[in-house]
Amino acid sequence: MIRPHIKICGLKTEGHIDTVLARGCSEVGFVHFEPSPRHLSVEEMIRLRAHVGGRALVTVVTVDADDDLLKRLATRVRPDVIQLHGRESAARVAEVSALTGATVMKAIPVAGPADLAEIERFRPVADRILLDARAPKGSNLPGGNGVSFDWSILDALETRDFTLSGGINPETVEMAVRRVAPRGLDVSSGVERAPGVKDDGLIHRLFDAFEAAIEAGPLPLEDRKRRFA
Repeated sequence: MIRPHIKICGLKTEGHIDTVLARGCSEVGFVHFEPSPRHLSVEEMIRLRAHVGGRALVTVVTVDADDDLLKRLATRVRPDVIQLHGRESAARVAEVSALTGATVMKAIPVAGPADLAEIERFRPVADRILLDARAPKGSNLPGGNGVSFDWSILDALETRDFTLSGGINPETVEMAVRRVAPRGLDVSSGVERAPGVKDDGLIHRLFDAFEAAIEAGPLPLEDRKRRFA
């Protein structure tokens, strides 16, 4: 079983950045999408990016951003990764990669097995793939909704080369690690006490449960089937 890297997304303060990095987080995410309670301005991201320094990868999450915004983010914030969490086409993903020079991660909304076909459409043009639960009806946020999809459908995939997101928290991270074993985990609302407000206690609980899951190893096959029955 591989040891997934962990990205904590929607960070807004230096203190919470220090907390997640102290626990072994290898990637931090800043959200630039005004409807989100985790939204940060370009100036705020510049400040927090400087605070991270070279201690972790920095990802900026965008939703259907235009060229002007992407250029501004690339030159001023200088993220390592641009996360595209909107309705970007495969052609648009390729354009963003050429435009920014950053690693590009494309989020794919998943509700059922048919949605997994999108992976092959984006894999040739995206450096990384993120599988997130499709937003519930009525939500204006494409991610960070605290919901998950049926992870058992991922058994059909031949590779674990994806980042898993949606509904990962201190109670579910064990299943994410031991049942799914993805290349990466993306956590946002699962370590918040209110929308957009991270909680140090929840962060520590998440990482404690993560380390325990790594130590325990993969779930036996019979337990995998039972847990998703």
